[in-house]
Parts: sequence; C-alpha cells; structure tokens
Amino acid sequence: MRTNIVHIGAEELTYEIRNIVRVAEKLKTLGVPVYMENIGDPVTKGEEIPAWMKEIVAQLAMEDACYGYCPTQGLLETREFLVALNNGNGNCPITTDDIIFFNGLGDAITKTYGFLRRTARVITPSPTYTTHSSSEAAHAGLPPVCYPLDPYNGWLPDPDELRRRVKYNPAVAGILVINPDNPTGAVYPVHLLKEIVAIAEEFDLFIIADEIYQNLVFNGHETEPLAAVIGEVPAISMKGISKELPWPGSRCGWIEVYNVNRDPQFKSYIQSILNAKMIEVCSTTLPQKSLPRIVQHPEYLEYLDIRRSRYERFAQIAYDSLKDLPGVLINRTNGAFYMIVAFEDGCLNHGQTLPISDRSVADMVADLTSDPHIQPDKRFVYYLLAATGICVVPLTSFNTPLQGFRLTLLEPDEDRFRKMIATLRHGIEDYLRSD
Repeated sequence: MRTNIVHIGAEELTYEIRNIVRVAEKLKTLGVPVYMENIGDPVTKGEEIPAWMKEIVAQLAMEDACYGYCPTQGLLETREFLVALNNGNGNCPITTDDIIFFNGLGDAITKTYGFLRRTARVITPSPTYTTHSSSEAAHAGLPPVCYPLDPYNGWLPDPDELRRRVKYNPAVAGILVINPDNPTGAVYPVHLLKEIVAIAEEFDLFIIADEIYQNLVFNGHETEPLAAVIGEVPAISMKGISKELPWPGSRCGWIEVYNVNRDPQFKSYIQSILNAKMIEVCSTTLPQKSLPRIVQHPEYLEYLDIRRSRYERFAQIAYDSLKDLPGVLINRTNGAFYMIVAFEDGCLNHGQTLPISDRSVADMVADLTSDPHIQPDKRFVYYLLAATGICVVPLTSFNTPLQGFRLTLLEPDEDRFRKMIATLRHGIEDYLRSD
C-alpha cells in the first residue's frame, strides 16, 4: 500500500483460546474424538439452562420492545436494578449514569483500553486473560506491562512487587485486577484487594476490575466486590451474564464506574467510552430486559449454589488426580471454572512426543510443531490434542513466560470428566518421560 494501513498494535492481538479450535476441528475431520477444554462456554459444554430461565426469555421475546433499540447506556429499568443491588450492599454509591452496557465484556474491554491515551498504560496480571493483555498492548502498540501472579502462593500477586513496578514506571495509569481470576481460578482475599486499592491511591491511579465471575466462588473462600473496598479511588468494574446465568451468546456485559467525579481526566476518559458507545447506538435489548427477572427469580440462588458445588467437586477431582505428578505445579481452583497446570522449569523440551497412531494426524502435528522457536507448552498442547483428544490452552498464551496450560472444569458429566482427567494425567506422564 502507498500508506501503511496496519494499526500500530495489530501484532499484539492474539487469542490462542480460539486459534487452537481450528486445529481441533481439523483433527475431528481426521477421526480424532476431542474433549474441548479450551473455552469458558458452559452452554457449549452441555450445561442445561433451567426451564424457568428459558421461560423468562421466551416471554420477553414476545414483546415488541425487545426487538428495538434501547438507550445507549442500557435500559433504565435494568440500570436501576443494578444500582439498587450495589448500593443496597453498602458499596461505593453509584447512579444509573455510572453504568454502561456493552455487547459482551469483549466489547467493554476493547473500548476501555482503546480510548486511553496511547502513552497511558494499565498494568495487567501475568498470566492474564488474553483479551485484556492483547487489548491493552494493542492500544499502546507495545508489549503488555505486567505484575506477576505467584504459583507458589495460590496464584496471588505480591503487593510489594506490584507497588515497585508501579513506582518505577510512570506510564502506568491504572491497575487491572481479575477476581475471581481467569485463567488461574484464584480468589483475592479482601485484605489483598485493599492493598491494591491503597497502591492506586498512593500513585494516583485508577483500577479496572474484571468481576464477571464474582458470584462463582467456592471452597469456603470469601472475597468482596471492588465497590466494597474502593473508597475514593476512581475505578471501573466489568460485569456480565455470560458466565453466571450462563448466557454467553447474549453478548451482554456492562461496566460500573466508581468515583467518576474524583478526577477530571478520569471523568473525560469515561465520557469518551460513552461517546464511542453512542456511535454504535446501543447494546442488545433482550438480555438486558431478562437480567433483573432472572436474578430475582426464587430459584436463582439455589441454581447458582448447585453450579458452584459442581465446580468445587470437579476442581477437587482434578486437583487430587494431578497434584502429585513430578514436574507439575498445581493449585486448587477457588473461583470461576478454570485450572492452571504449570510445569516446573526445565520439564519441557523439543524432544518430547506422544505416540500418535494415525499417520496423517502425526504428520499434521509434526508440521504444526516444526518451528524451532515454538513455545514448549504450545508444542505439548498440540501433541496432547493429537494423542488424547484433549484440547487445552498453552499457559504462555496468557502473557506469561511460565510453561503449562489452562483447562476448564465445565464438563457436566462426572464420569466423562474423571475419564478425561485420568487420560490427561497419563498424557502428561508419558510426554515428560518420552525424552
């Protein structure tokens, strides 16, 4: 082209969670049965949506209003419901003007980073959910700025290390917290959240909190929403219905803005996000209409309890099966529905393989892993997929140098889940022994 048309941050936009699906689909055509443990979609994994929830949506779908535009920030009645939910819990008070709906949190994330000044950085966890790290890096046209999560401390950050990285990088304007965490399944205790808020206050930063898994906490762990501890620090909380109801296909998420008037620059920044949403007109109407009715349904809390109990049980099954594997580092999942399996340094190399009986599949994997610079955990993931049919995501794709992979706890059939975990264990053992 006469003029370079490629965005400065285009190379930062990667999403291995879905990239590996293309490989899995090819393997399916070659006759390999596949366990899709790569993406956090409870519905695709077979979780049944209860009849009462479907009835609410079906009844609303008969209303003509659900087929029209809604206000740019979202339906007033739904925003009023969310305001009452937040303020009724004694959290940082908000108004309906402090809520903006988006077409899923992916939409919210890209706009939240995309309308920051390019030189202003948000420091993100490492590892972190790819959409956050990629979107933040793309807005700046530079690699992500990170603070580490410690696998030897339940995947929690060290606040002293976070403070040091903020102090010596004046470009940092904000801190990202994902609680409960994706990909690690960690849950932040209240004292840690307060320490992060104190760091933001000390250095005049704002906070972004991805809290989409807020109501999926188990194993006796307790946390608080950011609004309960934020004090007077400007902040954005990201929430949605895709994981909790679950209704990922609704593409319905929102942000709640705290202390918007505390800083004029923060206020202008939030207005720019709203202006960007105005250009799109609005978000989808039907799921916004449905949200208050579903959450207030008398069976909703029990339904959530059942799901939490199942994730807790499956997390324990996976942990018990994998915890004593030599060379493997694993923490019990305490929230959301993911688990990280990390490998100790030096466990993975480019000479390891798994036996693949089908020659065409073996040739395909050999080609996929032929790059001498391929990350060792990505190489492992391809061999695991081809040899066992288990589709997971390499840990290095979550913006971390640590080697390992993420799997989901979403399989609803316990016998199938146990079989998958047993197969996974044998696959890890055989791969590590193969060199």
